Amino acid sequence: MNHPYFNRTRYTHRLMVVFLLAMMLILSACGSNEPAGNSSADASATAAPASSAPSEAAAATAAPETKTVTTVNGEIEVPTSPKRIVAEEYLGSLIALDTIPVGAPGLTLENMYFKESLSGVTDTGTYGKMSPENIVALNPDLIISGNADSYETLSKIAPTVIVPYGELKNAHEELTYFGKLLGKEQEAAAWLADYDKRIAAAKARVDAAIPADATFSILEHADKSTWVYGDNFGRGGQPVYQALGRKAPSAIAAELMEKQWAELSSETLGAYAGDYLVITDNTWTKEDFQADPIWGSLPAVKNGNVYVWKEERSWYYDPIAVLAQTEELADWLTAAK
Repeated sequence: MNHPYFNRTRYTHRLMVVFLLAMMLILSACGSNEPAGNSSADASATAAPASSAPSEAAAATAAPETKTVTTVNGEIEVPTSPKRIVAEEYLGSLIALDTIPVGAPGLTLENMYFKESLSGVTDTGTYGKMSPENIVALNPDLIISGNADSYETLSKIAPTVIVPYGELKNAHEELTYFGKLLGKEQEAAAWLADYDKRIAAAKARVDAAIPADATFSILEHADKSTWVYGDNFGRGGQPVYQALGRKAPSAIAAELMEKQWAELSSETLGAYAGDYLVITDNTWTKEDFQADPIWGSLPAVKNGNVYVWKEERSWYYDPIAVLAQTEELADWLTAAK
């Protein structure tokens, strides 16, 4: 039956249902607003550590300002990236690694193989006895030397690394050592790769021109003395014995390579003279040796297998000098044939 009362009742009932539904929606919305605010705060709290994590990681992985290296004087703390180096020795290796020192002794500054690279470097005094006052004025952060007697004085000025003469046997040992010390391992590897390529080319030329069993001697002649040298004492020993792979006379080879040098008399000269002689002399020429009754009697001199150069070219034994000397000697040996 369609009675007005029932119609009003149904209408009122519908209004109440709609009203209750609306209230429930409002209460639900109010209830969700408060947690929304709290979740925002929580998000901020959890976001903060995330934003700080990269900086903490960067701090943890950042290179330290110093590192500890093992030397003949024990554990030494040195800069990881030194900027002001005073180097008494091993300048050839530093230059090969694009590291120019602020100071070095005058003798090393005159090295003809790289002196142009050191045009702005300060002279620190006499080789082996550098001036402490000169070094202090340069404010170095690292000192490199081969002179153990200088350590006590030098180490009071700045961290000092002593690498004794002869401890590093060849270009590979030297470049690898200083690459690691200076944090330039990749630069050292790249330089040595080019070095090996050029040495191999020089050796191949000599091998094609000179018999494999030909012996070589490295000598130095002065007014009243003559010396013979091994493979790690300058004067051409590294280029001839190491780079070119040549041999000393068999009777004296083992002794010579162990002791590295010996002073000779006129009576013993013949026993140490190989088929080819590389001689350091500041005054005599090849013709002078040929004219001398003792030297002129040696088979190498008679056959013209003598190379004479001055100490300014033969004394140095750094990687840059050895490479240049090897190619120079290879030119001589192959031109003659």
